Amino acid sequence: MTDWGRVDIPLAPEDFRLLRDAVGARMGLSLAPSTRPSLERRLRERLAVVNAKSFAEYYHYISFDSGAEDEWDALYDLLTTSETYFFREDYQLRAFQDEVLPLLLEQARSRRRLTVWSAGCSTGEEVYTIATLIHETNLFQGWEVRVFGSDISKRSIAVARRGVYGPSSFRTTPKDKRRAYFIERPDGAHVVERIRSMCHFGQMNLLEADKARLIGRVDAIFCRNVLIYFDPHARRSVIDLFHERLYPGGVLLLGHSESLLNISTAFELLHLKEDLVYRKPRTFQPVP
Repeated sequence: MTDWGRVDIPLAPEDFRLLRDAVGARMGLSLAPSTRPSLERRLRERLAVVNAKSFAEYYHYISFDSGAEDEWDALYDLLTTSETYFFREDYQLRAFQDEVLPLLLEQARSRRRLTVWSAGCSTGEEVYTIATLIHETNLFQGWEVRVFGSDISKRSIAVARRGVYGPSSFRTTPKDKRRAYFIERPDGAHVVERIRSMCHFGQMNLLEADKARLIGRVDAIFCRNVLIYFDPHARRSVIDLFHERLYPGGVLLLGHSESLLNISTAFELLHLKEDLVYRKPRTFQPVP
């Protein structure tokens, strides 16, 4: 067995710091010292793939080698969580459907176009859920409606674009919705075309603001259970990007354990019956 195939190659503290900083700069992830054993375990297989004999060589590879971009795609898959399912956090979805969408209808009536962005959409269940909720309201007949899903993982985006799902994606899906919006086939449950046609997907790193601007302006952003993995600087950068992308009066929906406390004062709290969401003021004055 070659040296780089051995399972006892250690991740020394100094190499961990280099890799931690590289991952933080590229992905915004906050890796505490306690994550060193986990990072060592996850990355060891990648050493063999790129023929690196040590973690120091691996760091050099992802920093300077011509194949670094492809290797970063592999790292995105290794270091991100893709656990999701349809109709997750139903109380927030009810608030979005019953209260946020009528609000957005009034604000966007003159342009008759609605755009919702699911940032960190994983394998796409959230995107199709949002599209289903919009479809069910019947508020946007004759409008241009687009739900855009982005994720840093190329593999997750490929799954999302395919739109075919297994049992684990339906753990909280009401039976009537599964019958109405999915077609059962031997390879899984396929999203019906009237919902698929509303949804678009693209690989995106939220720290690459220039790429995110290609989405254009949006009426609402879902970014649920994503910011908790970011370091403070990355959180602020992403929230600033969201603020820039939202139309005045646009709404930001975070996960139930997330808030903008100590991150941004540019949004106002919107109190709904079942949830609290953030709204970009309709007349925004920059904070000094």
